[in-house]
Amino acid sequence: MPNTDVYTTDNGLVVKVELAGMRSEHLEITVEGSRMRIAGNRPDGCRAAKASFLVMEINYGPFESVLELPVGYDLSLAKAAYLNGFLRIDVPLAQRQTKNTRVLVAEGN
Repeated sequence: MPNTDVYTTDNGLVVKVELAGMRSEHLEITVEGSRMRIAGNRPDGCRAAKASFLVMEINYGPFESVLELPVGYDLSLAKAAYLNGFLRIDVPLAQRQTKNTRVLVAEGN
């Protein structure tokens, strides 16, 4: 699972995922209700055929992360950008449409 930050701003919600060594075409983002699924595959193309690791902290291969996001954000308008090894997803605040309503007051007898 890649390192992930989720935070709010005045304009909405930001999901930032650390994905160094990946290409954007290896990423898939899907939304279902208030859940956001981020999946991908980080290839291991730089390892020597006969490698003997002293330290191995980088995860390779397929991954999937599912985030349950709070209400009040419009996931259908989310925008994603991948730059310098970070995936950033901006999710705007949901626009609440309020109608002016008139409440009729009945006269008491």
